[in-house]
Formats: sequence, C-alpha cells, structure tokens
Amino acid sequence: MSLDLSATMRTFATGICVVTTFEEEQQGGRRRDDAVAVSSFVSVSLQPPLVSLALRRDSDILPTLLATGVWAVSILDVAGVDLAEALDGDRQERARALSTCTASPGPLTGALVLDAPGWLECTLHDHHDTGDHTVLIGEVLATGGRRRRPPVVRVNGALLALSEA
Repeated sequence: MSLDLSATMRTFATGICVVTTFEEEQQGGRRRDDAVAVSSFVSVSLQPPLVSLALRRDSDILPTLLATGVWAVSILDVAGVDLAEALDGDRQERARALSTCTASPGPLTGALVLDAPGWLECTLHDHHDTGDHTVLIGEVLATGGRRRRPPVVRVNGALLALSEA
C-alpha cells in the first residue's frame, strides 16, 4: 500500500478564499498589501468566533501575517477564479493581481476586503507549526458579504464553479 496524501486530498473539494494582509514599509511609510489564495480555511469555533488557515512554512506571506497579526479573508465565487490563479505567483505577481481587484481596507484590521460573496476580518489568536505548515488561528472580528454568483471550489487541481441544485 502506497501513501500519496497529496493525490488523495486533491479529490476532496474545498472552497477557495483570498487572505490579505499588509505591512508598512520602513522608508516612506507606504503600505504594501499582500495576498494569497488558500483552500485550507475552516471555521473552528462559534464561541469564541475562531477560524483557521494553514500556510506552508516557507510561504513568503507568513512572516507578514505573523508580524501584523491581522488579516482579511474573502471567500471567492466564480468571478475570482483568475485572481486565485494569479495569486499563486511570487510577491510581485501577487501585488499586480491584487491591484486589479475591487477592494477596501477593512474597518477593524485595515487588511483589504475584496468584493466577494463572503468576507471576515481576523486578528491572530494563536499559531502552531505542524509538519511543513503553520496553522494560524484567527479570532473573527467582523463578517459580511452577499451572494451573487455560484461559489468556486478546488478539486483534482482545478477550480470549478458549483451550479445550484
């Protein structure tokens, strides 16, 4: 019996969301936003309101998330497929992709909230290194959104729209 966890887990459909955060640049005091598409996002607790996401420990956005301790999560629909794919690149590619989005700083964290069917603003509650990932636990400070288009999921390595039953 062989163990191919990656191949097996690709058959499990997951939602796709964009996690955004930012940092103030030392020189000039300018803000630099960053974002990454993730499918490892889940609700952990309703009381207190907690969510989790897992990022590879070598992810270049992870140090920023840990340093700022704030982020926003925008849950994507079919209109976000191109964005999710563009956010797989390096920091410059992600910045270009993010600059094409309709977004505004969240009122409680300042992290960009995208025009999406659902969004959350979070602050770092805890984090744990486990395996080759860091699991971030976020306390949810605010939520919102509205459904307009079918949701999108990742399954077998592809982003697919869910049609309504």
